[in-house]
Amino acid sequence: MAPISRIGILTGGGDAPGLNAVIRAVVKTAHNSGITCIGLEDSFDGLLEEHGRSHVLTTEDVRGIMRLGGTILGTVNSGNPFEAVVATSDGPRPYADRCVEMFHRMGLDALVAIGGDGTLLIAQQFAERSIPIVGVPKTIDNDIVGTTICFGFDTAVAFATDAIDRLHTTAEAHRRIIVVEVMGRYAGWIALHAGVAGGADAILIPEIPFDLSKVASQLMHREKSGARFSIVVVAEGAFPADGKLALLEEARAGHVERLGGIGAQVASALGHLTGKETRSVVLGHLQRGGAPTSYDRVLATRFGAKAVDLVRQRCFGMMVSYAPPDIIARPFGDVVGKTKTVRRDSDLLLAAKALGVAFGD
Repeated sequence: MAPISRIGILTGGGDAPGLNAVIRAVVKTAHNSGITCIGLEDSFDGLLEEHGRSHVLTTEDVRGIMRLGGTILGTVNSGNPFEAVVATSDGPRPYADRCVEMFHRMGLDALVAIGGDGTLLIAQQFAERSIPIVGVPKTIDNDIVGTTICFGFDTAVAFATDAIDRLHTTAEAHRRIIVVEVMGRYAGWIALHAGVAGGADAILIPEIPFDLSKVASQLMHREKSGARFSIVVVAEGAFPADGKLALLEEARAGHVERLGGIGAQVASALGHLTGKETRSVVLGHLQRGGAPTSYDRVLATRFGAKAVDLVRQRCFGMMVSYAPPDIIARPFGDVVGKTKTVRRDSDLLLAAKALGVAFGD
């Protein structure tokens, strides 16, 4: 069997701090093993053309990128290629067929796909079509099953915590309730960690449908005990027990709905229930941007090095995973299509409740 000599690397889905650190680790580890890396631009779209959407990545190309946010390869979040058709000189072709064809035409021996649940699902589908592929989990939401933590999460929590710290001062000065909306479509990891770290008085997460009358009651109890302001952290996917998700945009072909607006809704309702002045702040994509923390840089580097190790061992159809203290591999089938959510009996959630934090349940 011929040795691995040429691998493709791509980043898919939403960006996250640490993507460039993974790319750097893959390129440098591969280079030191005599393997050439081909950077595929804009996720799997980089496989649609032999030239123009891909290029050799050298160690010089990745010098100094570990501290940068975003991804030097670009990324898209445009749905599943197995459900799409692309135009070619030979007429319309299924997207996935074209990708497989170009993988072989480019002389690639393997792929390293860095992305979240959608990218990993696509990677699994390509693996089922005999494409040798390894996945690297990426999400600031920290909701991928099979890994204790994903790079990008620590950076997002650190930013959200800093924002909450800053909002404390204005909330106290004006004796307001301030609602901070953070990311978290299906899981409340960012809201829970940043809320606890930032000393929030209420935390609303998708895992616990909330009753705002209970939240308002606890906030008013705080005021009676001398606290004249409150901070409420709410995940974008949180929803009331008798209602539904707040949407900025309905679902359309190949895309999921865009969540947003729950922070404003919660602020308005709490204003009516408590009689206090309220404001809402949406952190949005600020949580995705900026330089990764040292923790995320180290984790991303370990993920990238492990991905190349799996490629060299021909352990395909696997996702690298953090199982403290080790970086291991898990089959796609064990992780794809599942979501890691906050358990109601988790130590951190119970500790927050013991401190008097309201969850609206």
